[in-house]
Amino acid sequence: MAEPVCAQKAPYAVELAPGDYWWCACGQSKKQPFCDGSHKGTEFTPLKFTVTAAEKKFLCGCKASKNKPFCDGTHNSL
Repeated sequence: MAEPVCAQKAPYAVELAPGDYWWCACGQSKKQPFCDGSHKGTEFTPLKFTVTAAEKKFLCGCKASKNKPFCDGTHNSL
């Protein structure tokens, strides 16, 4: 299995409105932390998640979190 590209060794702090979002799982998107279709032709697929209330979220940037798409601090041990 291929490993995703580490987009950054820190979470992305984003203010999100209610709705559906697609988190980049491959690490190659130019619109990090969201998918821009760069995974096409690879074994990666973006992860859909839903936000029910406007709030700040910390999305994984290293692509190694055990709680994807959210940061769990794994970047601290890379």
